[in-house]
Amino acid sequence: MSTKDRVRWDEIFSKRQKDSYPAPDALLLQFAPPVEGEERPRALDLAAGLGQNGLWLAEQGYNVDIMDISRVALRRARDEMALRNLRTANILQVDLDELVLKAEDCPAAHEICENSYELICVFRYLKRSLFPVIKGAIKPEGRIIYETFNLSYLAEVPQFNRDFLLEPHELEDIFSDWRIIHHDEEGFKTQLVAVKPKMSF
Repeated sequence: MSTKDRVRWDEIFSKRQKDSYPAPDALLLQFAPPVEGEERPRALDLAAGLGQNGLWLAEQGYNVDIMDISRVALRRARDEMALRNLRTANILQVDLDELVLKAEDCPAAHEICENSYELICVFRYLKRSLFPVIKGAIKPEGRIIYETFNLSYLAEVPQFNRDFLLEPHELEDIFSDWRIIHHDEEGFKTQLVAVKPKMSF
């Protein structure tokens, strides 16, 4: 695990300890499919921060993995989980630089099995090398819900690292082989919701 990254994010979240626990992101509320029947679908809240999206999904009936590098953020997520008496969220400290996709047998926290999640959500995070992992980890007919900053954000924060900002139509192009049900890049955030196609034999 990158100690430098973990320490930096621990410091960021330590300064926010007295802030109110955040609400889940609106895009998730709008596009997360409702759980039907008794079987709980699996979801992943990737780069989860305080885990507000993952905990909301757990409340809706999903079995959720909540992944982030920050121990401080995940400790707060665990505390909130206990307050809500939730038992269907799995909190994992993971350096996403080490996250890998495997065909089967994924016992380690940094390993994700292929076709294992009905839903993955990502907010305010961009690591381009993870897109094959994300796409491979979602089951056929599962969906991605993604929102993060694009190049227009430089008008708001000129010093922001361009490497972590989406180019125009970049996210749409990455998921062009999926069924895109929502795409918006007005303003300084890009949103995308897409459904993975059925397997063809």
